[in-house]
Amino acid sequence: MSRKLRPEEAELWRKVADTTEKMHPDTRRDLPAALKPTPKAPAPAPRPDLPDFTIGQSSRDRGGSHDLMQPIHDHLSNAPVRMDRKAHGRMKRGKLQPEARIDLHGMTQDRAHTALTGFILRSHREGRRLVLVITGKGRDQDDGDVIPTRRGVLRHQVPHWLGVPPLSALVLQVTPAHIRHGGGGAYYIYLRRHR
Repeated sequence: MSRKLRPEEAELWRKVADTTEKMHPDTRRDLPAALKPTPKAPAPAPRPDLPDFTIGQSSRDRGGSHDLMQPIHDHLSNAPVRMDRKAHGRMKRGKLQPEARIDLHGMTQDRAHTALTGFILRSHREGRRLVLVITGKGRDQDDGDVIPTRRGVLRHQVPHWLGVPPLSALVLQVTPAHIRHGGGGAYYIYLRRHR
């Protein structure tokens, strides 16, 4: 009396059958479908043009930028204009004079965030409309750490800080400064009217 093999039994039988040799290779016998050997997957082709690399060796090619976000200047340039268009155009051309300024050069992120928050709150309370925030352009090279650091951390963080509470309620527009006021290392911040 024969019974049907369970899947684990059929798999075990396949493994045993793969290790054996036929005694009479010229005799063909059809096996049940459950016992037929499964075709083996072809070995993956070797990846071409990969340089040899040993553990502890430094990488020669740093490749492209790891920054997946669009440049901050492009992001701010594409933002909708929420202030008077004529005043916005004059501001971008450097024709409007900032009423106050703060320089965050060389500060840590924690210190810069605290200083920026205090500066914006104070400026708004005093009725200022246009202020200048100088961040600097940042270091030119990556420090070679495993996780790449973005060039100009403060330059990227300041627009984010201005876009979240408590500052977002006070800020009407953030625009990169004209070259005479710091260019890519500074921002014009146009504040809402004090009530």
